[in-house]
Amino acid sequence: MTETTVRLTTAQALVRFLANQYSERDGQEQRLIPGVWGIFGHGNVAGIGQALLQAAVTGEADLPYYLARNEQGMVHASVAYAKMRDRLATFACTASTGPGSTNMITGAALATTNRLPVLLLPSDMFATRAADPVLQQLEDTRGGDVTVNDAFRAVSKYFDRVSRPEQLIPAALAAMRVLTDPVETGAVTIALPQDVQAEAYDWPVSFFRRRVWHIGRPVPEPAAVERAARLLRGARRPLIVAGGGTVYSGAETQLRAFAEATGIPVADTHAGKGAVPWDHPCAVGGIGSTGSYAANELAREADVVLGIGTRYSDFTTASHTIFANPDVTFVNLNVARLDAVKHSAEPLVADARLGVEALAGALADWEVDRSYRARTHELIARTREIEDECFDPDRNTGDLPAQTQILGALNDVLDDRAVVINAAGSMPGDLQQLWRARDPKAYHVEYAYSCMGYEVAAGVGAKMAAPSREVVVLVGDGSYLMMAQEIVTMVAEGLKVIIVLVQNHGFASIGSLSEALGSQRFGTKYRFRDGDSGLLDGDVLPVDLAANASSLGADVLHASSVEEFRTAIEKATAADRTTVVHVETDLYGPNPPGHGWWDVPVSQTSSLDSTQAAYATYAAHKQAQRHYL
Repeated sequence: MTETTVRLTTAQALVRFLANQYSERDGQEQRLIPGVWGIFGHGNVAGIGQALLQAAVTGEADLPYYLARNEQGMVHASVAYAKMRDRLATFACTASTGPGSTNMITGAALATTNRLPVLLLPSDMFATRAADPVLQQLEDTRGGDVTVNDAFRAVSKYFDRVSRPEQLIPAALAAMRVLTDPVETGAVTIALPQDVQAEAYDWPVSFFRRRVWHIGRPVPEPAAVERAARLLRGARRPLIVAGGGTVYSGAETQLRAFAEATGIPVADTHAGKGAVPWDHPCAVGGIGSTGSYAANELAREADVVLGIGTRYSDFTTASHTIFANPDVTFVNLNVARLDAVKHSAEPLVADARLGVEALAGALADWEVDRSYRARTHELIARTREIEDECFDPDRNTGDLPAQTQILGALNDVLDDRAVVINAAGSMPGDLQQLWRARDPKAYHVEYAYSCMGYEVAAGVGAKMAAPSREVVVLVGDGSYLMMAQEIVTMVAEGLKVIIVLVQNHGFASIGSLSEALGSQRFGTKYRFRDGDSGLLDGDVLPVDLAANASSLGADVLHASSVEEFRTAIEKATAADRTTVVHVETDLYGPNPPGHGWWDVPVSQTSSLDSTQAAYATYAAHKQAQRHYL
């Protein structure tokens, strides 16, 4: 008689289930959950920990375990892996009860904001409540079933708590459904009470069968294509905004062909950069608050904007000011209706690749006027001049090199397939204007959540996802101090990552913003407290971040000039171990010239002259802000 059940603990069942999940798109299958990140403590060491050990020793399930050094960091690594794999694969993350689990909440928020899949398995309190309250338990007077893990609900696309073993079956299947849904994906959380993890149950064998989750390509409705094409045909100054959905769909080839045939210039968001190579004749660079000269000038004139796979964040629209044509109309091609209808757009709800192909067919006999192509090329030429001025290593900027000069040298040395990772500080703005990406995976800037501390951990996940590529982490001292622990993980796993550690003794981005908003860089520098003023404006702190990186196991190279930096990067690329290149830059820039605006409210009343002046400027910018109706 065929065995229909097998006795396993809940944790053992979950491990066996996850090892048999696959995703498929366009005929290509891959492991959906190739492994588990974790840090063990009470709550999961005898549950998930025992199950992973048993799987490794007996071979009953192929689910490798990876040890992280910070729970938030392991979520970031998993998200970076998913981003590199176009959301077709991700990791599970297990953490101990209490603070170990809640440390993952920031990572969950980042994943969901970026619409990238990750499976979180926070340990929870005793379902039986036999010993109540236990260590690290929240006692909530509103209800006995409330735990700290309920905080995940707000930042998860799916949340469940498995209070009995058999509840795992529907919970696990629902989790896979959300992880593989390009519209609904994000952080998926299954809270696991520590006693339930270790509890045995007779599981149906069919629960562990090999499952393939097919990720389809929604086909555009012909009538919607016709409506979108009609608007584009009537445009005199159309503009494409390519977002992350373009890359996740693999629509790069189709978009380039469409742009060439029609002559419509292509601007990009952070997530869409590289979809069209930087030197393509239709590529006009990043758009919005930190956008390029060409992209933002064209955006101000555009009469029809075709958004492809973009969610139109405030940085993309320059807080609703950059699309300045009073008659501007939007056509939004997006797999998610939420994004397709933004700005009162003509929606084209479909997969980006299929949608672009459909539009190309509908506009096969149409292109922009020759004068508009010429206008685009003129603006691109001026943009290149601006970029070259920023990169110029001989530009006199003072005793220390400018960050833009460092980026120029890095751009020169790295090949087109190298992956550059960043998330926060002044570098995202510099990179959006200046980085010259030819490959859609070469630019890995997390700017939906812009989470300080993402960079080093993301380097782990990106390298695991693309081991044949050079992975370069760009991180400022502020973000480095938030979370550098995963350097240890890089070393332990034998991952070769280059970390460019830019030290300027403060928060350059927020310092500059503070100054622009009349707050005089207050609290943004790393300084001793001055005994007379009582402010943090004394001498520079004697912090040696290079020594710290070395203590974590990385090789360290130093650079004090652009030329020394170039030499150090060349050495780092030739190395076979994780290498940190430490360079000190000028806190005060200069940064690339601004071509857009960002809405950060300024105090309406103040006794400070600097704040009063800043508010006058802010109020003037607010006059250009509007809803796109």
